[in-house]
Amino acid sequence: MLKVGLTGGIGSGKSAVSARLAECGAVVIDSDLLAREVVAPGTEGLAEIVAAFSDRVLDAEGALDRAALGALVFGDEAARRRLEAITHPRVRARAAELAAAAAPDAIVVNDVPLLVEVGLAPTYHLVVVVQTEVATRLARLTRDRGMARAEAERRIAAQADDARRGAAADVLLTNDGSLADLHAAVDALWHERLRPYEANLRAGRPVRPDRVALVEADPTWPQQYARLAARIRHAVAPADLRIDHIGSTAVPGLAAKDVIDIQLTVPTLADADGPLAERLAAAGFPRLPGEWWDTPRPPGSGRWEKRLHGSADPGRPVHLHVRPADSPGWRYALLMRDHLRADPGQRAAYLMLKRELAASAPDSATYTTAKDPWFDEEHLRAEEWAAQTGWRP
Repeated sequence: MLKVGLTGGIGSGKSAVSARLAECGAVVIDSDLLAREVVAPGTEGLAEIVAAFSDRVLDAEGALDRAALGALVFGDEAARRRLEAITHPRVRARAAELAAAAAPDAIVVNDVPLLVEVGLAPTYHLVVVVQTEVATRLARLTRDRGMARAEAERRIAAQADDARRGAAADVLLTNDGSLADLHAAVDALWHERLRPYEANLRAGRPVRPDRVALVEADPTWPQQYARLAARIRHAVAPADLRIDHIGSTAVPGLAAKDVIDIQLTVPTLADADGPLAERLAAAGFPRLPGEWWDTPRPPGSGRWEKRLHGSADPGRPVHLHVRPADSPGWRYALLMRDHLRADPGQRAAYLMLKRELAASAPDSATYTTAKDPWFDEEHLRAEEWAAQTGWRP
């Protein structure tokens, strides 16, 4: 099933997004509701909270007085961490039970207020962040929840800021307009990305653009790579495998196809098969069918075999190259990246070639083959640069 993490700061309108996703057909697991469930009267969770914070956090009926507890923990990091150690494992366990009960073709949305703060982003296929201006959030909290402004400011300050949430977001939904605007954005996300993603994931079908379309360098490519790498690292754990951002999107300022190239290093090519391939596919990176190899440099030295995976996410094409450590193709990918990063002249020459070929050979296979003569020469230049600088992969 497709697992989506949904988060946003207090007062951002995250609940409106989760409600709309539920209307679209998502299975929504609300962590706030679960957090109440695991500390309901008579639960072990409530007993632990009382043991940690005393019965001052209980109301007259013996239920948890959330306002009293909030007054103790907000602004006190140590107290907040004690509370989280009690509630978070229970909420995660209950959420896992509910997800396991969902249909195999479900789109499961985990509504988690502190998703970023507790480092859960890599555990989802996609992370959606609802972002709203702080002034708007303050107005909502004071108007709709009757919260004092100072308390609202304190609650907002206790959470991750917009920059940190934005870094974790595969999808950023802004909610500074009307509810109708927000619903339209959610509906588009559901139909154009989530449903196709789920279908691709279930079928083990990677997304692979057939046409070459160069786009100007995107300064967020490294950040996008970091999110993907964290997801891959989580998928292959406990194995501690090297992951690198390679290809044109790893070279600052270089226009490229909007496809993130990633290299996953394995001890041997046999290690790329079996359980590892299955874990990558389950994480949203299914293998492309057929045999794959890199063109050897210099030509005629025997093909460089690899495994190639893609992304099931239609909104973020990926080429995941799985290569053995210290193999010629593995070394070449890192050398080309680093030489182009270091040599502005060759970077400019490569960009000119890419633009010419994209115009004359717009299909991917022809485009890739047409670059071979340039890379035969670039390989020699890069090797000379490596010898002069002492470069090591």
